[in-house]
Amino acid sequence: MGRRSKKKGRAISGWLILDKPVDFGSTEAVSKIRWLLKAQKAGHAGTLDPLASGMLPIAVGDATKTVPYVMDGRKIYRFTVCWGEERTTDDLEGTVSQSSDLRPQEADILALLPRYRGTIEQVPPQFSAIKIDGSRAYDLAREGERVDIPAREVQIHRLELVACPDANSAVFEIECGKGTYVRALARDMGRDMGCFGHISSLRRTYVAPFNEADMVPLATLVALESVEDDEERLAALDSYLIETGEALAFLPHVAITDQQAQRLQRGNPILLRGRDAPLPADEAYATASGKLIAIGEITEGEFRPRRVFA
Repeated sequence: MGRRSKKKGRAISGWLILDKPVDFGSTEAVSKIRWLLKAQKAGHAGTLDPLASGMLPIAVGDATKTVPYVMDGRKIYRFTVCWGEERTTDDLEGTVSQSSDLRPQEADILALLPRYRGTIEQVPPQFSAIKIDGSRAYDLAREGERVDIPAREVQIHRLELVACPDANSAVFEIECGKGTYVRALARDMGRDMGCFGHISSLRRTYVAPFNEADMVPLATLVALESVEDDEERLAALDSYLIETGEALAFLPHVAITDQQAQRLQRGNPILLRGRDAPLPADEAYATASGKLIAIGEITEGEFRPRRVFA
């Protein structure tokens, strides 16, 4: 049997919360961060369009195992809608598909917002990553094909009008759940008011459980390329990594000993006894000396691992 090839790169783990600039793709950003850190693997938790800026959580190494938990988290966006034109991509990148001379008053916008709070039905944009018969919707759209994308339920926890800078635009802030397309929201609001609309700017400021203060500008990281000493440069880059377990902050937490950690890493359960023993939970995470050891369940007085970390 052939010997497995050794993975290239450093076996490091953690989260880097990138402040992604405009005109920079999410996949491109992940590749850049992986290259800078010389990491074995990396991935992101929630795509940001090239024309959008802001928080792009990037998982490095074993942190990629926690990506689904961040993907499911709440998100906050600040966005500007430009009235009078609907575009094929629902943002500045597309061509004008419908237009109107009508402009909404602030009172019209405020009256409309309650319709877009709570659980709503939303049709994703034609230019989206939704799969239609095995193909991405944006690939079909680029080929000139218009497809019927089924509506789906999304959760809008909060939607507020922040400002109306002029008659042609309005600024909003939204807190929403997984799968919400802010571009589709701008499109639908414009249609409902008969004036049409599209996103002219979009910035993500929060992806649970990470905060705006965690973000690191890409320029800050790229500037470290000038540090000639490899060890010094990588140490500086590593200082921006957040411990892998921070992605699970909303789950029940169990602090364990190094001896218990060894049992979990071999796939064995550990006993949880005493007055301070945690309550049963379908999902929880265990750490030893502040490092993530395992994700598992708490049941019948035991922590039973489902996924372990190096």
